[in-house]
Amino acid sequence: MNVVLAPEPLVFVDLETSGANFANDHIIEVGLIEVDEDGAREWSVLVNPETPLSAFISGLTGIDDAMLRSAPTFRQLAPAVLERLRGRLFIAHNARFDYGFLKGEFARLGVDFRVPSLCTVKLSRKLFPEHHRHNLDTLVTRHGISVGGARHRALADARVLWDLWQCWHRQLPAATIRSAVAAIVGRPELPPQIDAALIDDLPEAAGAYVFFGEDGRLLLRRRSSNLRQQILAHFSAANRDQALLSDLRRIEWREAAGEFGARLHEIELARSLADAASALPTGGQRSSAHVAGVELCSWQLRLAAAGEFRAQLVFAEDVDFALADDLFGLYANRRDAQRNLRTLADAHHLCHKQLGLEEAAAACAGYRQKKCRGVCIGKETPALHSARLLTALAKFRIKTWPYKGPVVLIERDEFGMREDHHLVDRWRLLGTLHSEQDVHAHLAHGPSTQRFDPDLYRIIKRFLQAGKLRVRPLPPFSL
Repeated sequence: MNVVLAPEPLVFVDLETSGANFANDHIIEVGLIEVDEDGAREWSVLVNPETPLSAFISGLTGIDDAMLRSAPTFRQLAPAVLERLRGRLFIAHNARFDYGFLKGEFARLGVDFRVPSLCTVKLSRKLFPEHHRHNLDTLVTRHGISVGGARHRALADARVLWDLWQCWHRQLPAATIRSAVAAIVGRPELPPQIDAALIDDLPEAAGAYVFFGEDGRLLLRRRSSNLRQQILAHFSAANRDQALLSDLRRIEWREAAGEFGARLHEIELARSLADAASALPTGGQRSSAHVAGVELCSWQLRLAAAGEFRAQLVFAEDVDFALADDLFGLYANRRDAQRNLRTLADAHHLCHKQLGLEEAAAACAGYRQKKCRGVCIGKETPALHSARLLTALAKFRIKTWPYKGPVVLIERDEFGMREDHHLVDRWRLLGTLHSEQDVHAHLAHGPSTQRFDPDLYRIIKRFLQAGKLRVRPLPPFSL
């Protein structure tokens, strides 16, 4: 075997699966081509998923239940599959799919599967950036690859990848390909105190991550559309923060289907870190977010007389902000609420006395400074003042929960391989789940007793308004 084609042991991989969801679907066929100094060797096998196939999958692959009935299960095949994959560079088209399915199948058996992987979609983009499309059918046509066997069968597609690899080496200098492969596989130098195997675990998915120092001290918390790419970027020569990396002891991350889930995970990590800090017996200080959750308040407009509304400060401990009407603004404490209302009053020529921000026997201080239109001395009617107050507050209105009960907010990743079900009730996140059984199990606990969280409220409302999530309303809780 030409050492240029195989500078290290390679394995070209393609899988057929019962669906696209890592959590619920299973492998039904494995096709491999092992390439090393001894040459290229093919291996393929059908896998019994122990569940019926859908008509769509049977139509796509040509594999049906009858073909799989007598096939071995993945548990039976796991040792042979592992033997063929270990010690090799794992190469697949959209490698996140194939690698993720194999990692999931091995994880169900208690096997920690880790190998370096290379995605040929990414490699094609790096080698041929002038082209916009890099799906397998397009590459077959573009490079004149002959497909031996039916597409959407594992071994036939693995052969296509091996043929592409050889074709690219005929078209381009080996050094160019090696450089592109190195950039994609991305094995930067990690600090000695961090396990090098971490690199193989990092998912190419959205999510949030945290860097911890000694004694669990927080060093960094961020979200990302690609966890693997952004975390590894911290260790690249161009971006290395030596002080940060010297202190680093542990990295944690939470994977998500998309931006919405990544933002939720970022908030959850912040809350869990705040709770951990507040539990410290000495020296630990409660975060401002945690304190704000206790003192969270809002202005509620209440009818004082016909056409006349007065602003009253209400607290989240006493009122459910998800259900109360006529709430405006979210504030960490009374002082912030009063300061913001005072600023709003000055900008809209509202009366501090009428708003309860000052006590005066006659005209308020604002009227003497020409900042008030005189409702305090009868020059403006309370009804007109109330109308202007409503206009000034309108953009700060808290939206009441728009559903009769909880909902599932469904987010899928761009490849359709991961689907997160975010169970939400009254702007509270009950959990991020991956199956209908998990949803029902959470619903069995009844309505959430969590506090109203302003950060969760803002994010959920924004994504609902943008229409970026599929919404599945659920029946109200029976009380």
